[in-house]
Amino acid sequence: MLIKNGRIIDPESNRDEIADILVEEGIITKINKNINKDADVINADGKIVAPGLIDVHVHFREPGAEYKEDILSGSKAAARGGFTTVVCMANTAPAVDNIETLKYINNIKRYSPINVLQAAAVTKGLKGREIVNMEELKKYGAAGFSDDGLPIMDAGIVLNAMLEAKRLNLPISFHEEDSRLINNPGINEGKISKMLGIIGASHLAEDVMVARDCIIAAETGAKVNFQHISSGLSVDIIRWAKSTGASITAEASPHHFSMTEEDILKFGTNAKMNPPLRTENDKIKIIEGLKDGTIDIIATDHAPHSMEEKNRNFSKAPGGIIGLETALSVGITYLVKNKHLTIMQLLEKMTVNPARLYNLQSGIKEGNKCDLVVFDIDEKWIADEFFSKSSNSPFLGKELYGKVKYTICKGKVVYKDN
Repeated sequence: MLIKNGRIIDPESNRDEIADILVEEGIITKINKNINKDADVINADGKIVAPGLIDVHVHFREPGAEYKEDILSGSKAAARGGFTTVVCMANTAPAVDNIETLKYINNIKRYSPINVLQAAAVTKGLKGREIVNMEELKKYGAAGFSDDGLPIMDAGIVLNAMLEAKRLNLPISFHEEDSRLINNPGINEGKISKMLGIIGASHLAEDVMVARDCIIAAETGAKVNFQHISSGLSVDIIRWAKSTGASITAEASPHHFSMTEEDILKFGTNAKMNPPLRTENDKIKIIEGLKDGTIDIIATDHAPHSMEEKNRNFSKAPGGIIGLETALSVGITYLVKNKHLTIMQLLEKMTVNPARLYNLQSGIKEGNKCDLVVFDIDEKWIADEFFSKSSNSPFLGKELYGKVKYTICKGKVVYKDN
């Protein structure tokens, strides 16, 4: 395969130049201008060629809820969005807290067109009371640990889990919402919830958990990742904790830097997620955190639900939206086009930083495996259909900038735009 005349943007090496890339047997063997070789040619003239995107936070629902998504349908959605690697969360049914479930997933993911990694649960049954056998789960391929979807309320459990994750040199990720400070999840406690007659989820529910776990992270030295940060105050707390030298990373999801609680009035349950959309000031602070590096990673929290589930009354509908097929475009539309980030900075948060968290290879250089995305940063498109089994997205019908043209994983084209 020969990728011709693309603008190569690689945050790993800070490369930004127009050149050709030769790929042989799944490996990048040559990067130069005017390469001539008898090979299948991809014309990338006028397009950006970047490392394949990495999403450290997805829900593929298998086993247990395959009607919403399964590993293969989720993988196809990821490929369409430019992702060559994803990390699946453990809140399946049964939860990934045992080697039998992990082996079941390992068997299925072999057939995925992309790289699928699986996080294991931190606690048995996601109940927050007893730590799983982390060493055994690592032996069978667990890429990290998270009870995402549920907070771990017991600080002692958190401390011991961090210490074990550090010993095993694996990341541990936390969903930070104190359920005791939440009346109704999925909507910010504020003017919109009052307008709708709902007592929602206070930003304090996130802030107090983030503060607690930042201090424990600093004490243990574990590699700790804070998932889908939504509160501006939490951004400030994480910034402080990082200044102490703690080994902390933080994620922002595309919906939290592009939308606010006001969007619930427009999109209803397709704007319901945990943690919820918050205020304009929270959104601004998340963007500031992305700009100054406090927030290292953009992760989708891809959370498929059926149309029937999302059509329920707001308080009874599940929280979460899909995001794999729109994430890059939302980043370009709301961050790059608005001059908050350069395209290099956006790609850093979607490639090299996620790779560092999970000790993965990233970057475009000779000798690396060929995981690439080719996209047109200026092409407009409307998100009117999805490869995902579900369509619960507030970006449905939205015109966005940035169209993925090819996704290449292990040297094979796994998505091509028609």
